[in-house]
Amino acid sequence: MLYSIVGTDVENSLQARQNARPDHIGRLMALKNAGRLILAGPNPAIDTENPGENGFSGSIIIAEFASLDEAKAWADGDPYIVSGVYQSVIVKPFKQVLP
Repeated sequence: MLYSIVGTDVENSLQARQNARPDHIGRLMALKNAGRLILAGPNPAIDTENPGENGFSGSIIIAEFASLDEAKAWADGDPYIVSGVYQSVIVKPFKQVLP
């Protein structure tokens, strides 16, 4: 089943994000290579594609997991949690309707 993972950043997370990004992307690439990643990306902190020093306010990941518990466990191990980028993460079942 699909699950949405929505992380909300702490204030001024840009430097911590940049430091943890290679490991974060590596985990996402593993999901992609396994055919389980639907989409992933950050939420710019301001209304622009490239927020520069304003950074990001969070991220959204939609991926396939065997269960809600597995999705939560995967999210709990994200480098953005371990390094203090995210202040909170919500994991919920997701039903794709479109496309």
